[in-house]
Amino acid sequence: MHILGKILVAGVAATVFCGTAYAYTTYNSLNDVSRSDVIDGDVATAPGEQPADGSLDILLVGRDARTDNQDNPLPKEVLQELRAGPNGDDLTDTLIVLRIPNGQDTVKAFSVPRDSYVTLPGNGGKGKINGAFGTAKLAEASRLRAQGETDKAKIDQAALTAARRATRQAVEDLTGVKIDHFAEVNLLSFSEISKAVGGVDVCLKKATKDEDSGADFPAGHQKIQGADALAFVRQRKNLPRSDLDRVRRQQVFLAGLAKQVLSQGTLTSPGKLSDLVDAVKRSVVLDGNWDLLDFVRQLKGISGGGINFETVPVVNPDYRYSRTNPDATAVQVDPAQVKAFAASLIGAPPASPPPAAGPTADVSNAGGKEGLAMRVAGFLGDKGFTKGDTGNATEPRRTSVVRFGPDLADRGAEVAKLLGGLTTQQSSAVPAGHIQVVLGQVYTGPGASDGGGAPAGDTPITPDSANCID
Repeated sequence: MHILGKILVAGVAATVFCGTAYAYTTYNSLNDVSRSDVIDGDVATAPGEQPADGSLDILLVGRDARTDNQDNPLPKEVLQELRAGPNGDDLTDTLIVLRIPNGQDTVKAFSVPRDSYVTLPGNGGKGKINGAFGTAKLAEASRLRAQGETDKAKIDQAALTAARRATRQAVEDLTGVKIDHFAEVNLLSFSEISKAVGGVDVCLKKATKDEDSGADFPAGHQKIQGADALAFVRQRKNLPRSDLDRVRRQQVFLAGLAKQVLSQGTLTSPGKLSDLVDAVKRSVVLDGNWDLLDFVRQLKGISGGGINFETVPVVNPDYRYSRTNPDATAVQVDPAQVKAFAASLIGAPPASPPPAAGPTADVSNAGGKEGLAMRVAGFLGDKGFTKGDTGNATEPRRTSVVRFGPDLADRGAEVAKLLGGLTTQQSSAVPAGHIQVVLGQVYTGPGASDGGGAPAGDTPITPDSANCID
């Protein structure tokens, strides 16, 4: 299945809009961009208004759609050029929030992994956050047909609006951020925009190849554009951390694109600027309340180096969330951690009351990874469990297990879930009031890395980042 990169494509749109701050004469030509009723009119940020939460927040969405911004199918020859198959899912494979703190000229961008396991809006239950779009789209179309609506165009547009609103709501629920504006792009817009700027410089530590995405790149510094750039940000196979490494690539590419657009004369070239604006008009969808002129005025002071890219904290990148389908995986995130992270981008994170003392958690390390038991014990302590004994297990084991007595079955199951869905085992040998956690060689939950479960070794990406990536 061909998948659109998580962060890259939607971020391109915002980069273009930032750039138009230096070219007001092009503003009128952007009036033709498509609009959608994504943001509630009574809570939308008015022109010149300073958002009450301290930051102007923009949700950037990229869809794995083989359609234009009016949902018309892309021509076969265009799909061939993009190396994309004819079928796409109703998924949002790019989810980025741009936080622009009031009175500051630095953009704090963070991505949400598309497979983040969350509570979906409405009656969607639990699921991956990228599924909020398709679930709401299908539900709205079904509702309208049940009411007797037969106009296909009307049904399609209403369903798309409902899908975009559900995606916005899912991100707000997870991050605690009130979204002020919305931008959506697709495969076509990314390819055209990357070509319009003359390509973007990236660097790889080693050569890589992936038939599904079309990626085929040598090691070292290189300039990529069009279909090659799309392949670069869509690749997830043959990468050490799959989707998390793909997010990293997309952040590096988007940072390079920002630098290219804002720092290297793109906006002073009539030809390049015209190509950028045309690409935006053909494939971008914005919320109906977005005053672009006001927006570019707010961003006039931002330079290519004024954008910082990060990823929300991850608890477990290989979360087994289904008992009936143990092979199904998602990315486990802790909403409290994500909210604190998002809040920290514009100030100190909100204070949390100290957790009440809970059962004692004894943690032993049977996998040989140095410091693992201490890190996991600290994580459980933050969740309200009393820290017990920590150390190495007497015998190594591959898998992990959580043991507890019959009086602590519920709390034991809670620990197993917090640690990524571990196996549970009731045992009368466990002392009363204690829960025993034995961590195996393949444990990947919270504390598996020094970052407490976040992608190990990652540093924020800026347009001036020069390091090569995997």
